[in-house]
Amino acid sequence: MKYHQIDNNLFIKNRKNFIANMKPSSIAVFNSNDIYPISADSTMPFEQHRDIFYLSGVDQEESVLVLFPDAPNEKHREILFLKETSELIAVWEGEKLTKDSAFTTSGIKTVYWLQDLEKIFFELMTQCDIVYINTNEHYRSSVVTETREDRFTKWLKTTYPAHSVAKSNPILQRLRSVKDPIEIELMQKACNITEKGFRRLLGFIRPGVWEYNIEAELLHEFINNRSKGFAYTPIIASGTNANVLHYIENNQQCKEGELILMDVAAEYANYSSDLTRTVPVSGSYSKRQRAVYDAVLQIKNEATKMLIPGTIWGEYHKEVGKLMTSELLALGLLDKADIQNESPDWPAYKKYFMHGTSHHIGLDTHDYGILTEPMQANMVFTVEPGIYIPDEGFGIRIEDDVVIQEKGAPFNLMGTIPIEAEEIEELMNQ
Repeated sequence: MKYHQIDNNLFIKNRKNFIANMKPSSIAVFNSNDIYPISADSTMPFEQHRDIFYLSGVDQEESVLVLFPDAPNEKHREILFLKETSELIAVWEGEKLTKDSAFTTSGIKTVYWLQDLEKIFFELMTQCDIVYINTNEHYRSSVVTETREDRFTKWLKTTYPAHSVAKSNPILQRLRSVKDPIEIELMQKACNITEKGFRRLLGFIRPGVWEYNIEAELLHEFINNRSKGFAYTPIIASGTNANVLHYIENNQQCKEGELILMDVAAEYANYSSDLTRTVPVSGSYSKRQRAVYDAVLQIKNEATKMLIPGTIWGEYHKEVGKLMTSELLALGLLDKADIQNESPDWPAYKKYFMHGTSHHIGLDTHDYGILTEPMQANMVFTVEPGIYIPDEGFGIRIEDDVVIQEKGAPFNLMGTIPIEAEEIEELMNQ
């Protein structure tokens, strides 16, 4: 890993919080992700399952975490199973976790090699009644690939049919949505790296560059600052490409007079940042572009103020819709008849702003969080309104990441990244 060692008190605290929500006589199991094949002997880069990382800090394939707070044998209350390292593995793949380094990373004293899992697990299962399995219940999940967790669950239910099964995900949805100060520091680091990339671009973008040139500049800056790269697939959309919400081809040339929408951000230590800025390719916004830009920024600033403890996500989006409607009327994109004739299920503003304004962010870019429950202090949300006008050949989105505070306005993790139109123009024209 490129990132610095994380204080293992984070993972010790996370496990303690999870265990506090477990039922008596229960055990919970968490698996690493697979390394996914491409073809021949090629594989995709490994990405750790965020849940086992959240609870242990282990960032390695073929790892299993077992939590058994009521285990009669005290050393079996927290267990890591790891792929056994060797000199051969070290030569071909590089250093893997040893039992000592696993303890340093996670704070877990009991570490066994993975080859002993079934034997030790049998002993544990004779001592418990309930097993927590780790299903993916995120509201955006759409998984067609069988995961390592899926295979483990099949094996568990077949091998131990008399045990009851419970779900880890509802516990993790609540725990992971509220960030520890250490997590917020890691997210701030990701945002700081993103800022370095964005500032680099302001001196680089000009008519004639290609979207993929911009992508390359960002990747250079991110990796140079200990990120492994983009937190999500980068969107670098010039001209009317910005009207495709998930445009990822990044293969068009940027032309004079166009805007370029960049939804791009770095990860750090598996934690995401999520930034969007829309800048003028030629260094100056036209009068119309500037009017729309200022409207989006005004909505973002007002929406941010609503992210306080007690806010309900669904109600928040209705209020943002009212702000958007007002701005679209002022821009001449909607008229009073559009409002009077709108459908409650698809308000008139949705023609120009069809996505949500905010989502949880953390270990996942669209992070865990139960959207029907009130917002709490130390939750981190994006704020990302946009106006998309295909008929005029441009779209504008502006996005920051903010931490809800116990009192007062949210703290903007991206507060030093240029956002005002004048500052962007000034930096681009230096």
